[in-house]
Amino acid sequence: MKLLAANANRSLAHDIADVLDLPLTKTHVRRFADNEIFAVIDENVRGQDTFIIQSTSYPANDHLMELLICIDALRRASAKRITAVLPYFGYARQDRKSEGRTPISAKLVANLITTAGADRVLTMDLHAGQIQGFFDIPVDNLFAGPVMREDIKVKYGTENLMFVSPDVGGVVRARGLAKRLGADIAIVDKRRPEPGKSEVMNIIGDVNGRKCILIDDIVDSGGTLVNAAHALLEKGATEVAAYISHGVLSGDAAQKIEDSELKELVITDSIEQPPRVKQAAKIREITVAPLIGKAIRRIANEESVSILFD
Repeated sequence: MKLLAANANRSLAHDIADVLDLPLTKTHVRRFADNEIFAVIDENVRGQDTFIIQSTSYPANDHLMELLICIDALRRASAKRITAVLPYFGYARQDRKSEGRTPISAKLVANLITTAGADRVLTMDLHAGQIQGFFDIPVDNLFAGPVMREDIKVKYGTENLMFVSPDVGGVVRARGLAKRLGADIAIVDKRRPEPGKSEVMNIIGDVNGRKCILIDDIVDSGGTLVNAAHALLEKGATEVAAYISHGVLSGDAAQKIEDSELKELVITDSIEQPPRVKQAAKIREITVAPLIGKAIRRIANEESVSILFD
């Protein structure tokens, strides 16, 4: 088995390698003067089961292109099987035609990864489950829920908890955690007047006197979480925290979280964060390296991955 990493999230790749007790295969991904990407695998991978770790996070297009070129390099080097490990799958929010004359970019990216030569995909907390069906190769979609659950038990206990979905679409995710911790759920009824902005219309459920934990897959601008926290506290919640799988945190999102009424925002290390996020007092990272490492080991051994979902 060979484990490789491009440039998107080297720290997570090293942590996964430590979990597997396996060194990262020597790989160089660099750019020419015109920013054209070039990759070379510096070790023999012929006949090997290879795993290339690369989140397609900011800058999404560069990191996606790095992934495609590395997959092509592995295919041309006669790797036996190529698994694209995408802790964060970019373009996932473009999973449908939201209006006339718009693309379904998640499907396009799935086609690109497949055509490049990947034999399977390992990812985590896809924005929409149907994206698995966009690929014509096997896709294992891990859930960060079990990692979050253990952290919540240590940090907040299990008494008087209420899990809150920031929109109707995330109810299944919130209900899954609530069921395993014996808690209730509430829903934030919101609307988006324009992309990147949200307004809380109502809170569905009685949150008075409860410790509320917002659960979602992606935090981008942070506006939804900030507005939801304010609305929940107005309805009588004693405190509000948020657990989010992927911390995109674009623009001034980190500062927005710092200035908000949120107690803390907990994100996974699926995306490598810049210093402005790492230094934010209210933002904390938990690692998914053991989860992804176990999944890689199970795929290599042809064992079930679904056991990791609980």
